Amino acid sequence: MIIKTAFKKVFFASFLFLLIGCNLQKENTKTARLKVVTRQIANELLLSNNDSTSLILPVRYLNENTFLITFQEKLSFEPNILVERIKSNFEKEHINNSYRVEVLQCKDNEVAYSYEIHQNIEKTIIPCVNRELPLGCYSIKITFLDSIENNFFGDYKLLVFIGFLLLFVFYVYQRKSKRILQVDETKTSKTIGSFTFYPDQNKLIKKAKEINLSKKECELLQIFVSKPNQIIKREELTKKVWEDNGVFVGRSLDTYISKLRKKLQEDDSIKLTNIHGVGYKLEFLS
Repeated sequence: MIIKTAFKKVFFASFLFLLIGCNLQKENTKTARLKVVTRQIANELLLSNNDSTSLILPVRYLNENTFLITFQEKLSFEPNILVERIKSNFEKEHINNSYRVEVLQCKDNEVAYSYEIHQNIEKTIIPCVNRELPLGCYSIKITFLDSIENNFFGDYKLLVFIGFLLLFVFYVYQRKSKRILQVDETKTSKTIGSFTFYPDQNKLIKKAKEINLSKKECELLQIFVSKPNQIIKREELTKKVWEDNGVFVGRSLDTYISKLRKKLQEDDSIKLTNIHGVGYKLEFLS
């Protein structure tokens, strides 16, 4: 029982740690990695303008699904370069979401160019890829059209699967353990009046009350239970309980019987009776 309880505690602690850890790591990693990817896209656009010195301003995380790339200097580029740079970087990171790209003018925040990529190719819209945008101040807004949670980084799907698999294994283990425990208790327990006697565990249980027995008390009660309502001679009791267990003192049997009788006295339907000069009998009264 101690091993099973320890196993359950370790399992639940590990499972909760896995779920909480993965969830936090996923959220933090998702945002951080997307910022890295979007900065790489910005860097490649600047390099296409032969600009390797101006700064890429911090990527702004507008909401759960939207990122904004801004630049220090003015730039000009052909839309097909933007389309290819975003596509290649997303493919490297296994980002398979549908998304919308909008090139915004800094002066009025109007859309200078935009397109959409969908997993359903028929819905994809990429207009005017060969018309170069004039030199100007632009920002690029990337909006994911479906949840990043569902499609971002496939390796997390494996962790979720492992979590559910562990939960299923534990569920099966727990049900099996309960069945085994029920079978074991049926085999090893004995009913004595309103008591349930567990010789393997050295205990008596009366409803919700548990009564611990010493080893000698347990051995004596086991003998009485095996022969209900029968007189068991003193010699038989002392032989079975004290044989090969050291020195036997004459009053030891009477002392343990007295202790056992006190523990059974809560139930009036059973009685541990002294048969003078012969032995003892465990009586089940009707």
